[in-house]
Amino acid sequence: MKTGIIQQHNTSDIEDNRRRLADKIRRLAAEGARLVVCQELHDSLYFCQTENVDLCGLAVPVPGDVTDFYSAIARESGVVLVTSLYEKRAPGLYHNTAVVFEADGSIAGKYRKMHIPDDPAYYEKFYFTPGDLGFTPINTSVGRLGVLVCWDQWYPEAARLMALAGAQILIYPTAIGWESSDTDAEQQRQREAWTTVQRGHAIANGLPVVSVNRVGYEPDPSGVTGGITFWGSSFVAGPQGEFLFRASDSEEVETIVDIDMERCENVRRWWPFLRDRRIDAYGDITKRFRD
Repeated sequence: MKTGIIQQHNTSDIEDNRRRLADKIRRLAAEGARLVVCQELHDSLYFCQTENVDLCGLAVPVPGDVTDFYSAIARESGVVLVTSLYEKRAPGLYHNTAVVFEADGSIAGKYRKMHIPDDPAYYEKFYFTPGDLGFTPINTSVGRLGVLVCWDQWYPEAARLMALAGAQILIYPTAIGWESSDTDAEQQRQREAWTTVQRGHAIANGLPVVSVNRVGYEPDPSGVTGGITFWGSSFVAGPQGEFLFRASDSEEVETIVDIDMERCENVRRWWPFLRDRRIDAYGDITKRFRD
């Protein structure tokens, strides 16, 4: 499956961010992409660096004018499109939501981010209510997409539940980067940990992984921190964790990666992890901690 990924540096100009994304989606489609994946919260700057109620005004209804915009691009381009939006569900009730469009422009489904971080410069609990749609793959013309979002990518349970529900590929729109006070060595440890844990999900579940991060520096409007330099490094891994592609850590990237979807069947036969799971012994996984 020819899969397009868009790693973009955003500015405060939302209309320009959308315009550049639209142009890139069209170009990838013209080059043969059947699936295109965008980064997390791709329309704006990463606004969660501060807690500011006025920024809730960035949220959009789903469906609404913004989904109509991306629907038209998916239909025009003939691609399945994975977007990441700040969803306004009701006054004061917002989600970090991935919306997937079918190639005919219809909304194939959506996923609301389940794991919500609350760390310096990542104050997402202030803006987002945890998802309530569960870990359910979205059926599309290119397969069953296990779409998760950013912080979800650190949790093997999320990937496993998507796999058990029949996902054929794991997809992670992402916004993660370095704080200015991190040493070079610490920066590389963080980036490699982020990459490794997701490659582990590919291996453990015998599924390809597509992880698309934003890139470039975005200042902290409050001045409390030195802002975030998003480390890019978007990648696609095969079902044995092998790199099929890895992007620059500092430059915008738009490219197509050809994923052999049929390979997953053979990998699962060679490494039958699902067969050998001891589901009779995993009850304690639902506890917060075992004292």
